[in-house]
Amino acid sequence: MEGNIVSVERVIPAPPGAIFDLIADAARHPDIDGSGTVKQVKEGSPQRLSEGATFGMSMHMGISYSMANTVIEFEENRRIAWQARAGGFAGKVVGGRIWRYELEPVEGGTRVTESWDISQDHQRPFLKMGGLPEKTRANMDKTLARIEELTAQAA
Repeated sequence: MEGNIVSVERVIPAPPGAIFDLIADAARHPDIDGSGTVKQVKEGSPQRLSEGATFGMSMHMGISYSMANTVIEFEENRRIAWQARAGGFAGKVVGGRIWRYELEPVEGGTRVTESWDISQDHQRPFLKMGGLPEKTRANMDKTLARIEELTAQAA
């Protein structure tokens, strides 16, 4: 992995608003997650994400754990990003990666770019090791395919 960001993109034959609405609904993240690690939104999370919103996720990758997320970028129908950290005190030393979605209207639909940005993550050296970046890229490809399937169903 060169640098600190892994990105994938896909043109999805749906309008930006439909795609953004799906991504901005944290309760739908288990439906779109291509990795299979996102299990459910935590109680108390907002129904729709917005700038500064915080939401929790129950996760499972070998073991169950939780992540606390804060929306750090938000431009309606164009861009949304959240920073993920472990919950509680552990969040001061575990996590910090950013998940970002950028939407651009193009002929035939919307170009969706998903990025995994570890530039602020406390585990950055560990995350760059081995096959994790490529596995993350493959999982993001699956996520964009799921978003395409779900927005096609809504159309």
